[in-house]
Amino acid sequence: MKRRSFLTTAAASAFGIATLSPEVFAAARGWRIPVSVQVYSVRDAAKNDLAGTLKKIGEIGYDGVEFAGYYGKDAKEVRKYLDDAGLKCSGTHTGIGDLRGKFDQTVELHKTLGTKYIIVPWIDPKEFKTVDGIKKYADEFNSYAERAKKVGLAVGYHAHAGDAQDVEGKTAFERFFEGTTKDVIMEVDLGNYIGGGGDPYKMIEKFRGRSKAIHLKETEDKIFGEGNVDWKRVFGLCETVGGTEWYVVEDERSAGSVERIEKDYNVLKEWGKTKESVSTSSRPVNPVQQIIQRRRRG
Repeated sequence: MKRRSFLTTAAASAFGIATLSPEVFAAARGWRIPVSVQVYSVRDAAKNDLAGTLKKIGEIGYDGVEFAGYYGKDAKEVRKYLDDAGLKCSGTHTGIGDLRGKFDQTVELHKTLGTKYIIVPWIDPKEFKTVDGIKKYADEFNSYAERAKKVGLAVGYHAHAGDAQDVEGKTAFERFFEGTTKDVIMEVDLGNYIGGGGDPYKMIEKFRGRSKAIHLKETEDKIFGEGNVDWKRVFGLCETVGGTEWYVVEDERSAGSVERIEKDYNVLKEWGKTKESVSTSSRPVNPVQQIIQRRRRG
């Protein structure tokens, strides 16, 4: 799909509910998933001036940021920068070592930042080559998720291309989430997972309600809408069955400036996914989802 042809009726077409009235979709335009950006996208700029970079991100229009490191700043400093920039922390990428060795400190850091999502960004694909190896990690994540839930947080896992490798007929990513409880959230990275040969749409659909955050990334180093991602399908899934609370832009090509992530944001604006293009007055209510649920109950 090319970016200028994105339809606001995506959710309906994705799930065979195109018979919903135009009034429903007019109402749906008042509901919006907030848009964040992974700070790794502008890592060089953030390293040189984290406060200034966050301010620029806020000026572009983003609602929040996801961290993958804090550039020598402590959590209280980072929180002040966020507040000054008018941004929320949508979540973090936190190494599994911090969960294994510093769980309580990790919890405290996330509470200071004001986010509930602790997302492990990567596990060596060599550890995910067997069913037993994947089960070992699934059990470990289940344990962390149970502990995190007791303090109002959640633990999740983010997809890389290697997670799409075949393990006895299923991808490692799919096997991992089959072995975890619903409290372990899923962060699909569209560009990564497609690049590894995986089907991200299947994952969002299969593990309903667990895509609390999703990495919006195009394939082949492209700007949104110019690669191979089926964006209509992505948004349709996220806004009906995905349980998505944050769209997270990740575009690693703009490490030294915000220019590239600004282009990405402007595409999302054209598609009606940003606060400039959608009224957020009824943000807590998703009327499309409500009608789907009523029809299922009926």
